[in-house]
Amino acid sequence: MRWALVKVCLAVTAMVVVAFAVPLGLVVQEMASDRAFSNAERQAATIGPTLSITTDPMQLRKAVESTQMGAARRMAVHVPEIGDSARVSIGEGRAGERAVAETRRMGRATTARVSGGGSALLQPIALGSGDIAVVEIFVPEREVSNGVATAWLVLAGVGIALIVGSVAVADRLGVRLVRPAERLADAAHQLGEGRLGARVPEAGPKELRSAAVAFNAMADQVVELLANERELAADLSHRLRTPLTVLRLNTASLGDGPAAEQTRAAVEQLEREVDTIIRTAREQRPATGLGGAAGAGCDASEVIRDRMDFWSALAEDEGREVRLAGVDRTVRIPVARPELAAALDAMLGNVFRHTPEGTPFAVDVHDAGDAVIVLVSDAGPGISDPAAALRRGNDGGRDGSTGLGLDIVRRVAESTGGDVRLGRSVLGGTEVRVWIGLDGRSAGGPGGGRAGRGRRGNRRNRGRATP
Repeated sequence: MRWALVKVCLAVTAMVVVAFAVPLGLVVQEMASDRAFSNAERQAATIGPTLSITTDPMQLRKAVESTQMGAARRMAVHVPEIGDSARVSIGEGRAGERAVAETRRMGRATTARVSGGGSALLQPIALGSGDIAVVEIFVPEREVSNGVATAWLVLAGVGIALIVGSVAVADRLGVRLVRPAERLADAAHQLGEGRLGARVPEAGPKELRSAAVAFNAMADQVVELLANERELAADLSHRLRTPLTVLRLNTASLGDGPAAEQTRAAVEQLEREVDTIIRTAREQRPATGLGGAAGAGCDASEVIRDRMDFWSALAEDEGREVRLAGVDRTVRIPVARPELAAALDAMLGNVFRHTPEGTPFAVDVHDAGDAVIVLVSDAGPGISDPAAALRRGNDGGRDGSTGLGLDIVRRVAESTGGDVRLGRSVLGGTEVRVWIGLDGRSAGGPGGGRAGRGRRGNRRNRGRATP
């Protein structure tokens, strides 16, 4: 907008300068020509009294040489034949006989171009005998254009000064308009990146001040809404502690056995998750990612083995065949252990919830160098509409489903610059492919361009969910 304003002002000023400077320059040029020929007419008039008294060549020559133009050899007098007297020409004539005769016939002053440059003023003067003599004054080109070049230079300088001044004023005005808009855009970017303390100075033109006031009010409201949301999440999570306490006390009466141990472990994990939710919700600043603090991470293979120990018992009860691959070596990822465990539980819970008993499934881990790929596949009926399944809350109408499972997985992946994709597995059912970036950039391999949407997708696609 700043440069557009400068260009408009430059164009308008240039047109104004041309509209006024060119006609003014032409007027100056015309005035210089008129001045030169007016001076020539005055010089021609000085010989008039002499011609009215005598036409004697000797007397006329003396009179011509006594004038300024005659002394400069720029005056000539052409006297026609009078009675028996021959035609007389005194001085150096440059206009030619034809021009002199035409002036004598017309009876008024004329001008004629002179070969070699310049012009000649031919002024007719009546003699006492009734005949007409012609006085010729030579006007050099330098006198006709005297001062014209200087006038054009002055006009050009004034025009350039006006253009430069108008551009400077337009630039200052553009800065006054653009800077508040840039501050507003910068604050919007900061707010979009999660820096909720971003505000805009309420300065600048009236319209931009109004926009700044509206933006600051919106930011305050966003902060208030997020604070209320965190408090609500903390309160709801806190309410779960009472039934969890009852469950923990009841598990003490279950006795010994694998099922009892698994139940007690599940209750303990649920308590830890509730505590984590409460602590996160009570934080004064929103989290910028799910990967934890700088340098936080875990061994994906260890976490997958641990969670598979939990789910394998249920798989054995339901007669499901389980295949586990790629977890025999350490695979470090920039995701906190609880977050990865929650994502795995969400994916494996989907397998048990949405496939018939006896359906086999597999968990594979691949290290792609700049990314880690976790595949959870099954031999179930598959998903007819993967795009719909990735919308948050899509399956909230099913019993036991909140539609948040894949949203948890997606946020874990996108916090590292990766993403989640659904497809058809080699087992014939659903395949959930999780790309976890290791360097914050887009994951490589097929479809890496989508994975590169990372954190932007985290804000833009909050609405994905599990079937």
